[in-house]
Amino acid sequence: MILDAKIPEGPLENKWSFYKDHAKLVNPANRKKLNIIVVGTGLAGASAAASLAELGYNVQSFCFQDSARRAHSVAAQGGVNAAKNYQNDGDSVYRMFYDTLKGGDFRSREANVYRLAECSLSLIDQAVAQGVPFAREYGGYLSNRSFGGVQVSRTFYARGQTGQQLLLGAYQSLMRQVNKGKVDLYTRHEMLDLVVVEGKAKGIIVRNLDTGAITRHAADAVVIASGGFGKIYYLSTLAMGCNGSAIWRAHRRGAYMACPSWTQMHPTCLPQAGDYQSKLTLMSESLRNDGRIWVPKLEGENRAPGEIPEADRDYYLERRYPSFGNLAPRDISSRAAKERIDAGFGVGPQKNAVYLDFSKAIKEQGLEKVQEKYGNLFSMYKKITADDAYQTPMKISPAAHFSMGGLWVDYELMTTIPGLFAIGEANFADHGANRLGANSLLQACVDGYFILPYTMANYLADELLSAKITTSHPQFDEVESAIKARLDLLVGIKGTKTADQFHKELGKLLYNKCGLSRSAAGLTEAIAGIDSLTKEFYKDLMVPGQAEDMNAELEKAGRVADYLEIASLMCYDALNREESCGAHFREEYQTESGEAMRNDEKFCYVSAWEWPGMDREPVLHPEPLTFEFIKLSVRNYK
Repeated sequence: MILDAKIPEGPLENKWSFYKDHAKLVNPANRKKLNIIVVGTGLAGASAAASLAELGYNVQSFCFQDSARRAHSVAAQGGVNAAKNYQNDGDSVYRMFYDTLKGGDFRSREANVYRLAECSLSLIDQAVAQGVPFAREYGGYLSNRSFGGVQVSRTFYARGQTGQQLLLGAYQSLMRQVNKGKVDLYTRHEMLDLVVVEGKAKGIIVRNLDTGAITRHAADAVVIASGGFGKIYYLSTLAMGCNGSAIWRAHRRGAYMACPSWTQMHPTCLPQAGDYQSKLTLMSESLRNDGRIWVPKLEGENRAPGEIPEADRDYYLERRYPSFGNLAPRDISSRAAKERIDAGFGVGPQKNAVYLDFSKAIKEQGLEKVQEKYGNLFSMYKKITADDAYQTPMKISPAAHFSMGGLWVDYELMTTIPGLFAIGEANFADHGANRLGANSLLQACVDGYFILPYTMANYLADELLSAKITTSHPQFDEVESAIKARLDLLVGIKGTKTADQFHKELGKLLYNKCGLSRSAAGLTEAIAGIDSLTKEFYKDLMVPGQAEDMNAELEKAGRVADYLEIASLMCYDALNREESCGAHFREEYQTESGEAMRNDEKFCYVSAWEWPGMDREPVLHPEPLTFEFIKLSVRNYK
């Protein structure tokens, strides 16, 4: 298959307007005849379902949580970007576009990234109209702060609860449509497979997590908004329920996966405290606005941080990247922290952390100002660690966080399966090899509120003439039979190890071999190790209970089975890409000073992978990246 990104014609700043002016439309009367399935109720899913229902489409919305409000978007803390230039500090749509493209190490499409920056202007107005309580200045103007990888203040925030507040806005819009009867909301239902009829996405099969019942749902189009797969590392900032199964089941049905090895390690997380942990806690990147990151200059330092004089402190980000300092991008900041820790300068009981120090900010701004900006984050830190970060520096460490890779989509956010769309973190489209902070909430909202309603209409306009597919179609029978056989297989193994045990082993293997750094030797070992672990999984997995009942262990088993396959593809993708770019750091390809070394001649493309079937190597379909409006350059934050 030759991948067509469907980039519109014309100058960069006019592409999205050109697309909207020429896209096909569906009139209000015909929208009532069309059914759309949306999988996921986070910011991307809730905003898409609400927007599509508001237009008149019939929407079925699915989530595995007990409420749409429990989607993991609530965990995003620091803010959402928009090029409003309220600070009059030189920001613009073009500058935001360039910052995002550069932050992703020039491994994303120009047109998609520019559209993201362009639509950011509308999002803030939308959120304010919904009642999102963004922080404001004394005079009433919206406040802004900076995030990593930029030199302007473009991040709008609601203290450390921005994701939660934005999700509440999307949730109330969604529930309005539920109340109007335009959205059927199915909580505690998990998508188990996609139904493709004559090459088009026409429905899904789901499992009721409370009863174990399998049900079928047909539609004219399907939207996957199920988030990313960073939980594959086991220890991550993601909630325990987060998983990659929805996108992976779609991949197995023919949707290509793009750049799965591009997974971000967040530099500002609480370090692992012991082997008993199953999750790590995210501390907002916004803390890096005022907090200074350092480690002791003496290896094996045992003095308390307050007893270490300035002369014995290494503010390594300020030293190595003086132009950006503590606001260097996440991939660079995470690798720099790991380098210091691995070199023997880590702090904390396990020597696996670095300091994030607010003493200078408190001295200059006053305690009340720092509390006003970050108070709930400091409270959370104290609740978890029992330490008062106003008095002593926080201890932070890198942790798995965000998937830049995901389902391949074109400019219309449609996958390689017609009628199947992927939005938010479920697709690969906007962030390249590294996501800049506060662009995650932006992409999720922009995809759902402003892009999908246009691009989906362009597809559905032609579907009005197609015959309606119902759940009685033979393809639904075939897919449901395959699902039941898979569930019975997992329950019937009757081994001795739980899904969590396999997940933990997989996560450790991935973190060591395909984490903050990778090498050809390590990735080759990882592929063999994953293959061995997969064979053991299907021989020694223990799932108590029955497939027909409420069974949390069966849910986990299905997700871990998918993780094993995703992990293998991640390593193939990382092994294939013989360069360093963004979060993908191949040890063989670095400068003398330890910076990433791209190979634009051979690897300036999106790696889209086709599912070949079980026990076969994946098939690569590169989508070349062309840069018409900017010049490729070596990423420099010094």
